[in-house]
Amino acid sequence: MSEIKKVVLAYSGGLDTSVIIKWLVENYGCDVIAFAADLGQGEELSPLKKKAIATGAKKIYIKDLKEEFVKDFIFPMLRAGAVYEGMYLLGTSIARPLIAKAQMEIAKKEKADAVSHGSTGKGNDQVRFELTYYSIDPHIKVIAPWREWDMKSRTDLIDYAETHGIPVTATKAKPYSSDRNLFHISFEGGILEDPWAEPTEDMFVLTVSPERAPSKPTYVEIDFKDGNPVAVNGKKLSPAKLLEELNKVGGKNGIGRVDLVENRYVGMKSRGVYETPGGTILHAARRAVESITMDREVMHLRDSLILRYAELVYYGYWYSPERQMLQTMIDEALKGVTGTARMKLYKGNCDVVGRKSDNSLYHPDFATFEEDVVYNQKDAEGFIKLNALRLKIKAMVEKGRISG
Repeated sequence: MSEIKKVVLAYSGGLDTSVIIKWLVENYGCDVIAFAADLGQGEELSPLKKKAIATGAKKIYIKDLKEEFVKDFIFPMLRAGAVYEGMYLLGTSIARPLIAKAQMEIAKKEKADAVSHGSTGKGNDQVRFELTYYSIDPHIKVIAPWREWDMKSRTDLIDYAETHGIPVTATKAKPYSSDRNLFHISFEGGILEDPWAEPTEDMFVLTVSPERAPSKPTYVEIDFKDGNPVAVNGKKLSPAKLLEELNKVGGKNGIGRVDLVENRYVGMKSRGVYETPGGTILHAARRAVESITMDREVMHLRDSLILRYAELVYYGYWYSPERQMLQTMIDEALKGVTGTARMKLYKGNCDVVGRKSDNSLYHPDFATFEEDVVYNQKDAEGFIKLNALRLKIKAMVEKGRISG
């Protein structure tokens, strides 16, 4: 271990990484540089500088990455319509490659010998962090304490923290972990490990319960340009500011709560509870604009790739050539997805109630049930018969009317 003189740690200030600083100093005898990415955690970042130094870090970097996070990570993922296993909007998954990239930049600046993270040996984040590290520097030394130390649970970590005078907010009575950024907040572990137990209302941070949401609906209009949201209610906003605004209006109306059991990449199932108010609105609004601006076959082809794209994000392959290839194709498909969606938010429901675009492929003249001049209904007869030919032949063979 003596060759490790300096380590850059992805630091959140939570239980795991607070303990890791002290553990790295004790077990590796190295300098620890803490790195915290500001992805919209809000007040959570305020005490980190003092806390990291008090715990044993030589230095801490806190880098504001909010605009980059939304513009270069969240928006490309939204353009792909990525949802993992039909429910999870990938708020934690999409943050890890950016944190790891920025961490590697600090490691290079500090001439560090290694990087470290607080992910457990059972989770997905260890894969996401380390795949990014190795895609940037194939020879980087990675220290993953959860795979090295003899502590087996977060209860053990709480005991360690108490013994070493490390202040933490987790308790043995309520030891679930949370992860927050501008896109969402997640909760898992501890009291949530029973999939039959309903989350308590005091756990939620970004959203009010639907029961406590306003009794009148809120309407919001979102403008898109080539698949990216650019304005809310006619006001142009930067990517991060736009998401902040939708988080506020969505949270007030109880939008974006999800409780699910997901399949982790390492092979086990895990229960997670998520709040993604702004992201939930953006997914529905973008789809509404796509519905009138995107060609049918292009849409169906893009949709067929959603599962694969979502898996790549969830598994940690953001910097893989296959994700980049898919992104190029998806972004080409989203050209011309420009227009406005009107959303109705009411007690946890997020409904599309209007969509318009100068690029609209929808025209009442074509779709009307009244007489029109662009579609001859008699033409449908030949169209149907040609498409029914293989079905007719199959039926005739089964009934013995024709032979091979």
